[in-house]
Amino acid sequence: MSLIAATHLKKVYGVGETAVTALNGVSLQVEPGEFVAIMGPSGCGKSTLLHLLGGLDRPTSGSVMIDGHNLSDLSDAKLTEIRRRRIGFIFQFFNLIPVLNALENAALPITLDGVKPAEAKARAAEWLDKVGLEGRSDHRPDQLSGGQQQRVAVARALVADPALVLADEPTGNLDTHSSEEIAGLLRQVANDWGRAVVIVTHDPRIAAYADRIIFLKDGAVVDETVLEPRGSSNGRNAELAGR
Repeated sequence: MSLIAATHLKKVYGVGETAVTALNGVSLQVEPGEFVAIMGPSGCGKSTLLHLLGGLDRPTSGSVMIDGHNLSDLSDAKLTEIRRRRIGFIFQFFNLIPVLNALENAALPITLDGVKPAEAKARAAEWLDKVGLEGRSDHRPDQLSGGQQQRVAVARALVADPALVLADEPTGNLDTHSSEEIAGLLRQVANDWGRAVVIVTHDPRIAAYADRIIFLKDGAVVDETVLEPRGSSNGRNAELAGR
């Protein structure tokens, strides 16, 4: 069974003559451990699709199934629980809390979910080490580079052991070198740690790290490309992503 099964998703904002259709009949599936990139021009519905997949918004019609749960059928309380325990989120601007250090930021999701502080910090420290921030756990966000802050955000997304990680332009606020590092880290999240990763990006070099790219235009899927295994033909993958 697919981890994600989205069927005929439609999202309309507003009513009457002012209504705007952000998504129009989008269907897709994502398997466990798969890395999928979503690309397309600004305003094509990329972020809207990601929000629907993560239960941050509800579709006007259609359905999103995660682990067999239809998100539209869930109460707000159950949907919150699914988001907190089964889905990790990564955003362009990191969304770290300035007064908390890296360890406290990474531990926050499970701390809020009732995990005892000592256990929460131990699990957060383990993930900070895995994402390459060993020795930085006591640093606040303003003491870290942009790439390091995004690594904290990756650790935070993984600390609850979710099955799915959703990333909205996670390299959009980083330089080229840091962007490549974060893309490689997300590749590792899928390959080594078995999470499904869905990323929205405008950058073909970042999309080239994925297993598959879904192209959107005007709220609909217009193309889909399966990429060669990472490392076999990086240049060819980037060419396919940027077409």
